[in-house]
Amino acid sequence: MKKKEIRFRCWVDVDGERFFGPGPAQLLRLIEETGSISKAAQAMGMSYRKAWDIVDNVNTRGRKPFVTAQKGGQRGGGAQLTETGRKALEAYEKLAGKIEKIVRAERALLRFI
Repeated sequence: MKKKEIRFRCWVDVDGERFFGPGPAQLLRLIEETGSISKAAQAMGMSYRKAWDIVDNVNTRGRKPFVTAQKGGQRGGGAQLTETGRKALEAYEKLAGKIEKIVRAERALLRFI
C-alpha cells in the first residue's frame, strides 16, 4: 500500500518574495534553544553562511530585528531572539498548528488517490 498524506507548508511572502516559513521558523527555534546561530545551523545540517543569510533577511526585512548576535571572543559569541522574533515565531507556530489540524481533519481527498 502506498503511503498517502496531505502536506501543506505555510510561507509568509513580502512583496512577492518568501520572507518567513518552516525553515526560518526552525532556525529561530533552534537559536532560541541553543543561544547560537552556528549551533542552530549545525543542528539543521545547514552551513553557517546560509543560516546567517536567513537571520540577516528576517532582521532587515522585518519591521524590527528578530535576532541579536554578539561576536565571538575569549568567551565566545551568542545569539538570542528579540521580543519581536519570539512573538513572530510564536504566531507562526500557532498558525502552522491550526493549518496542520485542518489538514489532518480533511483526509477525504485521500480516498480518491
